Amino acid sequence: MEHNTLYVVGTPIGNMGDMSPRAVEALESVDFIAAEDTRVTVKLLNHFNIKKPMVSYFEHNKHDKGEKIIERILSGESCAVVTDAGMPCISDPGEDLIKQCEQAGIRTVVVPGPSAAISALAVSGLETGRFTFEGFLSVNKKSRSEHLESLRDERRTMIFYEAPHKLPNTLKDLYDNFGDRKLTIARELTKLHEEIIRTTTKDALRYIDEPLKGEIVLILEGKKEQSASSITPEEAVAYAKKLIENGMRPTDAAKEAAAMAGLKKNDIYRELL
Repeated sequence: MEHNTLYVVGTPIGNMGDMSPRAVEALESVDFIAAEDTRVTVKLLNHFNIKKPMVSYFEHNKHDKGEKIIERILSGESCAVVTDAGMPCISDPGEDLIKQCEQAGIRTVVVPGPSAAISALAVSGLETGRFTFEGFLSVNKKSRSEHLESLRDERRTMIFYEAPHKLPNTLKDLYDNFGDRKLTIARELTKLHEEIIRTTTKDALRYIDEPLKGEIVLILEGKKEQSASSITPEEAVAYAKKLIENGMRPTDAAKEAAAMAGLKKNDIYRELL
């Protein structure tokens, strides 16, 4: 490994067999490792019998620790940055370390490894030619709503990360914002209980009461061009009224009519009121 260099090293997302020989060599050869969580990374190092000093580098200390890492590299050391799983610097604080290296004129070298986003996309059964990675949705209601609103007309396949305890709300939001579309839920990739669920945003609502466990990637179908025979807003409202006459609650009727017409549930509900 060369001095005065930062190595961006991909690590397994679950299966240790996915660790590349080059990645092992990189971690063995650098002077120190910047790890998102040293308690997680030490298990990886022990598995491959690697003894190497580590520094903690994560979201809440990235500014101060980043400066110290840069100082050490400029003094002649080499560093490998790793995340808990997968490729560092992707939806990860390592992104800022790369920017600091650029500003300091430090060479960066990538040692590719597994990526949950790309792995899930590959087996999603959805279009892979064009896609957009959206990371985690914000827990802030306003930011979350604005993010989803900005994607309403997105034609590319969309990739989201989600934590299992937040999945029920996210599935509901996807259905409310995008209507009924194809959705693939990939969980526990490369692990013992790996599961690929090819479903739709509507059918996926069954997981609200019994949420899935494990690390989750959501692959959402992009917007399709509407045909000339698409349902008009007026027809959607009329359909919702018919559902209410048949005993359905107004909120549920608005949701079903909106999903069928590719409209917002709130717009339909407002007309019903």
